[in-house]
Amino acid sequence: MRFKKQKRHRKTVRFFCVCFGFRQPFKVLCDGTFVHHLLHNDLTPADKALSNCLSAPVKLFTTSCVLAELKKLGVAQSASFQAALKLAIARCDHEKVVSADACIAEVIGENNSEHFFVATQDADLRKKLQKVPNVPLIFGLRNALFLEQPSKFQRDFVKSSEEKRLHLTEKEYKALEKRTTSVSANADEEDSGDEEGLGHHNPGLQPHNTRNYSGKERDVKDRVRFKRKKAKAPNPLSVKKKKSHENPNRASGKVSLF
Repeated sequence: MRFKKQKRHRKTVRFFCVCFGFRQPFKVLCDGTFVHHLLHNDLTPADKALSNCLSAPVKLFTTSCVLAELKKLGVAQSASFQAALKLAIARCDHEKVVSADACIAEVIGENNSEHFFVATQDADLRKKLQKVPNVPLIFGLRNALFLEQPSKFQRDFVKSSEEKRLHLTEKEYKALEKRTTSVSANADEEDSGDEEGLGHHNPGLQPHNTRNYSGKERDVKDRVRFKRKKAKAPNPLSVKKKKSHENPNRASGKVSLF
């Protein structure tokens, strides 16, 4: 089960890296609910727990509005507030403090230009951010962390953007049309110039496609001829030696009279 979860997480991370240009170390934007969940379930150190979830190094962020909200909750969330103070602060540019979910939604914006992973236990916030094309979401369940798979909206957005890249835009189409017309016009001018030059007979000129070949070039054959393989002599080591037909008597030194 754990292996399947890690495989699913790696596939989701690869989707966002390839389609939206996420790069390591991944930046994770945490809200107060997620920090509280990490402390309550003893998922510390937080950076190690999240790097195990994403199988990559991470850097944790929060916002000043999230810190202000945790501080307002008083003693009940004092541990979460102290833990959140250790995280890096993402710039939110709010003069007045707003709610944590509104602040995170505004930091993400319409295109998540900072490439944040958003870690939250707020189901409504996750549902809202699923409609932003390039926002990966992380949440906790008991003592485990999960990376949500891309939503249908995110997959459809990637598919439509790929189809758009395959077709020319109106501006590109006009530029291509203008270029083809100019090229064809130049070609027509060259053809007309050639016809005018051939129309006036000049004995000193020869047709454009004629060439003066030397004798060697005339003898060159167009077709490539391949050498035929000739039969080679048999291997002398594999041939049997001829038997000698000598007279046995002559070999023994006796002469036969009859």
